[in-house]
Amino acid sequence: MKVLHILDSLSRAGAEMMVLDICRNALANGLDISFAALGGGALEKDFEASGVQYLRLQRQLPVDPFIVKSLRNFIKKNLIDVVHTHQAVDGLHAYLATLGTKVKRVLSYQGHFADQKNRMVLRYLVPRVSANISCSKGLIPWIKDQGIDTTGFRVIYNGVDRRRLEYQGGSLRDELNIGQDSVIFGMVAHFHPAPRKDQQTLCRAFVRTAKQLPDAHLVIVGKPVGEEGLAKLERCKAVCNDGGVADRVYFLGQRDDLSKITHGLDIHVFSSLHEGLPIALMEAMLTRKPLILSDIEPHLEASNSGEHALMFRTQDDEDLAAKMIQLATNDRLRNELADAGYRFALETFSIETHISHLKKLYSEIVDN
Repeated sequence: MKVLHILDSLSRAGAEMMVLDICRNALANGLDISFAALGGGALEKDFEASGVQYLRLQRQLPVDPFIVKSLRNFIKKNLIDVVHTHQAVDGLHAYLATLGTKVKRVLSYQGHFADQKNRMVLRYLVPRVSANISCSKGLIPWIKDQGIDTTGFRVIYNGVDRRRLEYQGGSLRDELNIGQDSVIFGMVAHFHPAPRKDQQTLCRAFVRTAKQLPDAHLVIVGKPVGEEGLAKLERCKAVCNDGGVADRVYFLGQRDDLSKITHGLDIHVFSSLHEGLPIALMEAMLTRKPLILSDIEPHLEASNSGEHALMFRTQDDEDLAAKMIQLATNDRLRNELADAGYRFALETFSIETHISHLKKLYSEIVDN
């Protein structure tokens, strides 16, 4: 059985990192994978070196006939059995490229899709693929609210290669000149235009936290996406300036050394409004770091109903600050949450588990 994964771009984001982990680990786990990119990005060299057959295209049009033809030729030449896509754009091109063939189509849903065009494409594709995958149970009601028929959707949790998280270099603490006795809170998330990540609630909570923890610091990693994303970043900086904590808050933008960030934070905070099942959250768990999470359904799911994290009321900065202070001042609780989360993530969110579920699904749809 041969599988082709397709992504529209190779930016450094959650879905792209997961597909990269699949490519790197497919052969060792008995899966014959090829990969096609319809555009470039920060991860291009990583995909080139991932060990799978790699097709690099460049989409010029929203629906590009050259892309469709190139994919169709690649699929025929390489006897592809299953095409697996992760976004509306690559899903539509894969559908057109496989029309009239026996190739099975799989479409994964990773989280937010904001515009009407994407929703229209996905509504069209849902009944025309062999399997629709949601990365969490908690995401399915949101997908349904977008007017998409979720009947028959499967749930396969995302997976992370924990070997990718290994890090031996200089510490984040030394880079930022933060003392060894200080606690470092942090969040890894881009500043998106759509209401998704909510770094502003975290900044407001840190202003409260800093009054009781004079040695606490906050690191926020992620780039602004578009003008509204930049405006969100500026609002966060204003909160920190007005709250008198700007000298203890570090906006680091996009980083390529995320393993350094993940290891360098003492406590990971995810104050999201909407998620699928964030890769950064699983990376933190697999690095044995304690979590504080907003109480949205995918976060509850990722933490085993809140058993392996402290949960706060979404958008409630006072509640978040209380949880930050509680965890920063209780070493035993931090260690217990970190260890329990690590064990749960090893069993539930490893790349080996993810690939095993994919193989089962692919075999099922190919045999039918």
